[in-house]
Amino acid sequence: MKLKPRPYQARVLDDTRAALRRVKRVLIQLPTGGGKTVIAALIADGVVKRGNSLSFLCHRDFLVDQTSKTFLSNDIEHSFVAAGRWHNRFAPVTVCMIPTLTNRLSKVQAPKVAIWDECHHIGAKTWARIMTAWPDTIHIGLTATPVRLDGKGLDDYFDEMVIGPTIRELIEEGSLADYRAFAPSAPDLTGVSTRRGDYVKGEIDEVMDRSVLIGDMVGHYKKIAPGSLAVYFCSSVKHSQHVAASFCESGIPALHLDGNSSTAERMDAAQRFARREKLVLTNVDLFGEGYDLAAQAQMEVTIETVGLARPTQSLGLYMQQVGRSLRPKPHPAIILDHAGNISRHGLVDDEREWSLRGVEKDGSGGSTVKQCENCFAMYPISAKLCPECGVEKAPADGGGREVEQEDGDLEEIDVKERRKIKKQEEWGARTVDDLVRIAKQRGYKSPEQWAAHIWTARERAINKRLAGQMDFLR
Repeated sequence: MKLKPRPYQARVLDDTRAALRRVKRVLIQLPTGGGKTVIAALIADGVVKRGNSLSFLCHRDFLVDQTSKTFLSNDIEHSFVAAGRWHNRFAPVTVCMIPTLTNRLSKVQAPKVAIWDECHHIGAKTWARIMTAWPDTIHIGLTATPVRLDGKGLDDYFDEMVIGPTIRELIEEGSLADYRAFAPSAPDLTGVSTRRGDYVKGEIDEVMDRSVLIGDMVGHYKKIAPGSLAVYFCSSVKHSQHVAASFCESGIPALHLDGNSSTAERMDAAQRFARREKLVLTNVDLFGEGYDLAAQAQMEVTIETVGLARPTQSLGLYMQQVGRSLRPKPHPAIILDHAGNISRHGLVDDEREWSLRGVEKDGSGGSTVKQCENCFAMYPISAKLCPECGVEKAPADGGGREVEQEDGDLEEIDVKERRKIKKQEEWGARTVDDLVRIAKQRGYKSPEQWAAHIWTARERAINKRLAGQMDFLR
């Protein structure tokens, strides 16, 4: 085994082992860029050394490729349950494509351990069917964002959650890059009513859900991030193609990719991007969950700028997209938010409360979501394209929902000052109850859980500081 876990990865593995002594289904939350595939490889190595079997389950073809490469580089013998790939039922580890596994479930022996990549999708019927068919298997879920757009919890599928370090903690230790964020100065709230001194929630939600982009994307790229390697997340195939064409017309080499792009096309685009022959890649969420650009390019490449050109109410999707730019680099990443997503969801390194419990949704009536027949993701029923793979019921012309574009400027957010104010407030809390009061003032859904997490992190930081002082005295 060539991989050596970082200290926080070792802690996550220890916490997972401890949880598995109590329960059989554990979810691991680790930020984008925190090394979830590394965690999977370390678990697989330990399982195989004990003479047991393991299946790694994922829902996209490039995730099968990326996982296989990581396993191969660490001498983990494995086979596949995926269309067009060789299957050896005697191999100790199997990398599975979930749609293929669902069709062959009666022919595949249940493993000792199953690792679920991007496990926040497990509410989909096909995913849940596999877990139901393997009742004696140890199930380990991996995700950066244990939240679902439909608000349903994951506590029906997992018994405990191991929470990894925060994005800010990974930035501070150099495992992720810091960032600069640029966003519209403020949403246009003209006409929104107020009640008891605050905006009416229903009306402000309607304003924030508008499909409007602020500012010229090409102009802001030239002004703020000229020459950087940038990925833009767009709202539809047609929109992505239009954005790529706009960059090309301005002399900035760009390419469009979507769920219909072949593996060869993706690899070629990634390699040209890595060689800086193309500076901008536009896509429809293809570069979201689990996408490893360096693995696709088969050479080192780092996304330096992320352009948000698609309004979304999904915190998970927003975190996945912005996280693409936080891979370690000698300079801060640049986030160009033309869609107002930072106003909706906060900064990427804000403290967040993760829970297996679901979130209550406003409204009543029929289902507001549907399931993609291609990648099995859940998404709003009003969408014409699946936001995960971009191919569900796509119109013949490759179109999707249209977005408007308005004139305006993006202004840099003073991230350090904003973070400083929040931290001062948190460190001013003398008890857990004080932190609970802060959480309630901020409108957090689970104040007690958030307060416990902050208190534990504070104690860990204090103990680490004290240990350093003792080392100095020695």
